[in-house]
Amino acid sequence: MSEDKVVRVGSRKSQLALIQTNHIIDLLKEHFPDIKFEIVSISTTGDKILDKALSKIGEKNLFTKELEVALEENKVDFVVHSLKDLPSTLPPGMVIAAICKRDDPHDAVVLHPKHAGKLLENLPDDSVIGTSSLRRIAQLQRKYPHLKFKDVRGNLNTRLRKLDEDDIYSALILAKAGLERMGWQDRVSQVLDPSICMYAVGQGALAVETRQDDQQTIKLLSKLCDQDTLLRCVSERSFLRQLEGGCSTPVAVHSVITDSELTLSGTVLSLDGSQCVHKTVKKSLSDNDKNQEENGKPYVGIVADELSQHALTVAENLGIALAKELQDDGATEILKVAKATIAEQIIEQQKKRKAENVDDVAVAKKQAAGDDKE
Repeated sequence: MSEDKVVRVGSRKSQLALIQTNHIIDLLKEHFPDIKFEIVSISTTGDKILDKALSKIGEKNLFTKELEVALEENKVDFVVHSLKDLPSTLPPGMVIAAICKRDDPHDAVVLHPKHAGKLLENLPDDSVIGTSSLRRIAQLQRKYPHLKFKDVRGNLNTRLRKLDEDDIYSALILAKAGLERMGWQDRVSQVLDPSICMYAVGQGALAVETRQDDQQTIKLLSKLCDQDTLLRCVSERSFLRQLEGGCSTPVAVHSVITDSELTLSGTVLSLDGSQCVHKTVKKSLSDNDKNQEENGKPYVGIVADELSQHALTVAENLGIALAKELQDDGATEILKVAKATIAEQIIEQQKKRKAENVDDVAVAKKQAAGDDKE
């Protein structure tokens, strides 16, 4: 890549998104100090709709679609995402060319100041916990039936302000990685162990997406890949794809690599947490196969030619195997019911919004008629 070329980097406009994008650029500058990078900030559907829970919006790729359109139209060279926002199946012609070293993927509790020093289990009955995540609600309802849960939307700044000023919520559940990237680690009151709340697929990891035919950019981004993070995320994403779950379904994971062995745990829950199937599988990543798979193959959308293709295949197959075990235990039916319920909620939201729009038009016409008379 020529030193006078300007690399255009797509990013959402939020403060956290820009912090993450600048972090990726800083990492690249360590390897390529003479290349110039320019951020192109883009608003996504998820950024614009702030009055509804994500699961009730009824659109896919809420935080990625507009960025991927910019990629497709060659307006940017790559885009930076929180990996958990990326569907397990990417649009045709797109690949994830880098996954950086994962930050802490666990969820964190941020308490209202009046509850300082408490844990979720110590909060009074009917305390309201703010989260729009079906995954978090299902797990925490199961663990803490004395708590209530309420949607909370907006960027991190907005959500924390709602917690501190509105006196509606006793606590929020947020990704620990996001809080730390914003410099707000002192707001973390409790980190949720996987025995309490397992995290979302890809949570805590940053991913860089580009065009599959842009080999120059893929090579540039390959410098950022963290092997263990990438292998764990391949297994998590293949698990989600096999289940045909989405970012808004109650599916949770936990993964770890120890002594070249990948361990993956997965959970599928009903929306209220009353039903739950859970299993753990493990597999050695040691490469004893001399017949390496062909480089360039995407593994659930991820390309990593510099990593062992054998290890990538093992990771992908492990996620598929875990999903199939849970499907045998009833996960398919649990997710079918959850998706049907979510679909009904989306339809109700759309009807409500349509009715509100009709009322708004009627009021506007009445006001206009009154103005005409005057």
